[in-house]
Amino acid sequence: MKIVQIVLLGSLLAIGAGCGYSKPATTPPQAGTMPAVTALIPGNASAGTAFTLTINGSNFSSGAAVNFNSAAMTTMFVSANQLTATVPGSADTTSGTVPVTVTNPGTPGGIYGGGTLPETSAPVNFTIN
Repeated sequence: MKIVQIVLLGSLLAIGAGCGYSKPATTPPQAGTMPAVTALIPGNASAGTAFTLTINGSNFSSGAAVNFNSAAMTTMFVSANQLTATVPGSADTTSGTVPVTVTNPGTPGGIYGGGTLPETSAPVNFTIN
């Protein structure tokens, strides 16, 4: 009887070890949609002046953010080809040029990963007088 118990226990241990457990494979995020900026309206503003900036381009997502001199501005999605951003007077206090970019957010993946990465357009210079 003792031998039968040892054989059964050994069999159960072998089956359990053979099944094993590994965490699910994950898929890395894919490249997202790259936005492109073609025009800024207006193309310049006086230092210290608040204004609304219209950004024309392509591939803008509904969650896109306008970055004015590397700071995210309050952004309104108009269409996949146009955004508007509120630029406060405190964001443009020094004359010169500042870069304006658009960042499309990434999308989350599921339990096995995936999704997309955030993507940022090439900069377009805005002139502060």
